[in-house]
Amino acid sequence: MSKYTRYIMSMGELSRKDNSIMFKNLKGNNYLPIESTKELYCLNEISMNTKFLDFIAKAGITIHIFNYYGKYSGSFYPKEQLVSGNLTIKQAKAYLDKRLEIAKAFVQGIANNIYEVLYHYYKHDKKELKELLDWLKQDVPKFLNKDLDIKQILFIEGQIWMRFYESFRIFLPEDFVINKRVKRPPDNPINALISFGNSILYAKTVSQIYNTHLNQTISFLHEPSERRFSLSLDLAEVFKPAIVFKCIFELVNNRKIQVSKHFDKNLNYCILNEAGKKIFIEAIEERFSAVFNHPILKRKISYETAIKLDGYKLCKLFLEGKEFKPFSLREMY
Repeated sequence: MSKYTRYIMSMGELSRKDNSIMFKNLKGNNYLPIESTKELYCLNEISMNTKFLDFIAKAGITIHIFNYYGKYSGSFYPKEQLVSGNLTIKQAKAYLDKRLEIAKAFVQGIANNIYEVLYHYYKHDKKELKELLDWLKQDVPKFLNKDLDIKQILFIEGQIWMRFYESFRIFLPEDFVINKRVKRPPDNPINALISFGNSILYAKTVSQIYNTHLNQTISFLHEPSERRFSLSLDLAEVFKPAIVFKCIFELVNNRKIQVSKHFDKNLNYCILNEAGKKIFIEAIEERFSAVFNHPILKRKISYETAIKLDGYKLCKLFLEGKEFKPFSLREMY
């Protein structure tokens, strides 16, 4: 039986009813079959008790909690069953011995996937992108080939994202152009879309890493001391261009998401309204489930599965010393 991600957007209460998940709100009771549920995304104020959490844990379901602004707050997932002391030791050793190498691989992966996303617009008469495309393809690899420390690697990553954001003016409508990246809380429509999309991707990555033997807290590009599942931050970065931003650009340029219809603004913040969230969630879930031919496995896999496969690639690096090359849009064609 296929399992699905369920999004809960209204206030209410989650509880166990027989062998089903019951969601109770002002409109009444809604029942979700536990056998076909793999994740719950709670996008509003939801109450639940320990009896329900125990029920969910035994079914292997992860719950992701988001705040009012659509920002990821945290996750509840069952106790880890795929635990490997040997892999954790090897992962920690890789952090000490190979952190810079792995961090560079992530940054190169980000640059490669941003290049592929922007090249689509370059081919459709947005020739102003050529300078940025050349920089991503020629200069970034040269920078990353140098002897760098982690701060210098992070600086290059920051430059990649900054120049990417600046390019939005070339192919997005004026009311979705970004002046600067603002996260907490987002202050304009494009920042709201980015923050919401990144939060969903991060939560999805947490779930995918849970299904590997990896330790969520030992990361390479982000600092392990960030008090989050920082390895999920690492893996998610490479998928942002392919999943979050492609989703945003298609919704905005096809006018499925509009400033006048799909955002709530109040003083210095801007968030998607319920209608906007529904449109965005449907689009990004379609993106997660979209399939492509994997060049090595020689079979079709989804983008969601590709996130987990990047986790397995790290496992092979730690255990077998195989070079880590993150997901690449370029290799799909």
